[in-house]
Amino acid sequence: MTVTYVIPGAEVTGLERFWQVVGEAVNGPDGYFGRNLDAFADCLSGGFGTPDDRDFVIEWREHELSRRALGHEETARQLRARLARVPEVNRAFVQGQLEDAEAGRGRTVFDWLTEIIDERAPGTLRLL
Repeated sequence: MTVTYVIPGAEVTGLERFWQVVGEAVNGPDGYFGRNLDAFADCLSGGFGTPDDRDFVIEWREHELSRRALGHEETARQLRARLARVPEVNRAFVQGQLEDAEAGRGRTVFDWLTEIIDERAPGTLRLL
């Protein structure tokens, strides 16, 4: 039997809220399913609430609302925070990503999340 986890897109107002929403969708009230991109990827690999046999679907309803909330403005905000703690060797790369985001170009937080889902749990994402 396939388990469906519903992400209510209207509730996703930023990345921090996404962590709360996806945690609750998978593991109930106050549930955990990652609090950063690496942890989210690990959770999708199994053992953190999803069925071990990968028989699940992530149904992201009203995803266009989330796409806007997790767009270039949120991406720039996240990259500014990352830039403050990134090693010097990666600073120019992150700075370039930040400049793109501030100009409304490049991948967004929404793209990061959907790409992680597609990579770690292929075929499970339904954007509605």
